[in-house]
Amino acid sequence: MSLSILHMNDHHSHLDADDFGFDVSELGLETGAEGGAISEVDVTYGGFPMMVSLFRSLEMQSDNVVKLHSGDAITGTLYYSLFKGRADADMMNQICFDAFALGNHEFDDGDTGLANFLDSLNSSACVTPTLAANVNPAEGSAIAEGYIEPYTILEREGQKIGIIGIDIAGKTKNSSSPDDGTTFSDETTTAQQYIDELTGMGVNKIILMTHYQYANDLELAAALNGVDVIVGGDSHTLLGDETFSKLGFNTQGEYPTVVTDAGGNTVCVVQAWEYAHLMGKLDVDFDTDGNVTACAGQPYMPISTTYEYEYNESETRTLTGADVTRMTTALTKEDEIVAIRPDATTQAILDVYNEDVEVLKQTVIGTNAENLCLERIPGQGRSTICDVSATYENGSDISNVVAKAFLTVTPTADIAIQNGGGVRVDLAAGDVTIADAFTLLPFSNTLVILDMTGQQIIDVLEDALANFLDNGGSSGSYPYASGLRYDIDASQTKGSRVTNVEVNAQVSGSWSAIDIAATYRVVTNDFIASGQDGYTTFSVPFDAGNFEDTYTEYAQGFIDYVEALTEDGQQVQKLPIEEYSTQLFIDADGCNHSTGAGCSVD
Repeated sequence: MSLSILHMNDHHSHLDADDFGFDVSELGLETGAEGGAISEVDVTYGGFPMMVSLFRSLEMQSDNVVKLHSGDAITGTLYYSLFKGRADADMMNQICFDAFALGNHEFDDGDTGLANFLDSLNSSACVTPTLAANVNPAEGSAIAEGYIEPYTILEREGQKIGIIGIDIAGKTKNSSSPDDGTTFSDETTTAQQYIDELTGMGVNKIILMTHYQYANDLELAAALNGVDVIVGGDSHTLLGDETFSKLGFNTQGEYPTVVTDAGGNTVCVVQAWEYAHLMGKLDVDFDTDGNVTACAGQPYMPISTTYEYEYNESETRTLTGADVTRMTTALTKEDEIVAIRPDATTQAILDVYNEDVEVLKQTVIGTNAENLCLERIPGQGRSTICDVSATYENGSDISNVVAKAFLTVTPTADIAIQNGGGVRVDLAAGDVTIADAFTLLPFSNTLVILDMTGQQIIDVLEDALANFLDNGGSSGSYPYASGLRYDIDASQTKGSRVTNVEVNAQVSGSWSAIDIAATYRVVTNDFIASGQDGYTTFSVPFDAGNFEDTYTEYAQGFIDYVEALTEDGQQVQKLPIEEYSTQLFIDADGCNHSTGAGCSVD
């Protein structure tokens, strides 16, 4: 028989479409901007309204279709913060998956939070089995009865297909919030156990739905006997050909990746990136014994044919006429890119949530005890509510608080580093709302944890300073931190600007000199983690894969911090001066902002 598997993973409450810039300099567009020709046009892609249309279109074109979601459906955007999985469930039910495998982030609000999400997922006519063979709920857990099962058996053309769910054990236990007593069994042992059980029942076509990371899936396949297909998640891996790399996206392997199991039999491994950006379609052929004879397929990215461009600095316009056709032809010349209309019903449901979002953004999550001034470089004067004298010695109040927030909500990290430009506004005294958090931290950055030596940490601070002092970069690269403090002399050359570097892991003990040979865990945002904004040394562990992405948007991290303070009866407030990352600052002219030494007098 032949089987078509339509799949996605790791949408992390990203329900709306996103966009990317497309180079149109070679297309000969008739439309122009105020200053001349258009060089780039924004392309809208992904999001559930278009994904639903795509799933339905490809489902109609294929026989024996199975629709799968390999975990981490929830947490990561305001949709989850406000609706706790209900919006995600409503979107998923429009696709109506044949199975859903648990990911680590499904446990972010404990077993009870997961149960509430699964209640929403199964509240409609669409009933989706939730699979997690290696999850063992605690006695009394909200998911102990009737919520999860190790596998499900589907029938197509009268033949049985076994689908087993595997969650990533250590990461879920250590970096999420399952209930005490809820345990996670070994992934490989558990997978083989249930493969054998299904095989003993006469099921000879076995699919593993794993939330276990692409590299682990390849090792898992080689260690098992009897698995035919692995549909994975967790590592947010984009598989495919140069179609995606030409658009600026980083592919990490072939789709499908074909390997062999311990017995030398073919196993087809796939994954479908992240954030509802695309859908994978895998076609698998089986012989009469249930062995894979061939597999092929590709990811599909849905795009809208409404294209926007920057007419001038203050106005965005939409392409019209023949230029729309030129754009669509250029994009869809590759099969992987599909121009499609959003599903009207799904869009209407999402529109209702978006209306609620605008109202709920005004939800008060805490109180700010005093004005927290914004600054980049100490004494630069960027605040709109504070005199420059307030930030002259130690820099930004709010940026230090933001770094403390990131460290607090990431208990497995030792220190936090945040670029000053990623924090956008002052935080005035008074109520703090969800909208305030997203105005303060407006980018779609996620928090990641990097393993770095003490010397690499010093180097990355030097990189950040050199970005604007030597390389003409933005002053937004000025570094702020928590659990890390230092003196800065901007009048020196690179390599000599950062001194007296001290660490206080989680700000839970005493300060001590950084050990340049020791390894520390650094939480930061994924923008600078990849080496952007001049943070070049960050890219060394990042490019080597020595990092963990929490997939928590950085604004959500601040929201969680404020809510935790509120629950403890505390307010947001300035940190003690000893916690400010910049302990002493000498500017590029040699002026010591603490003592006044070397400063010119007007």
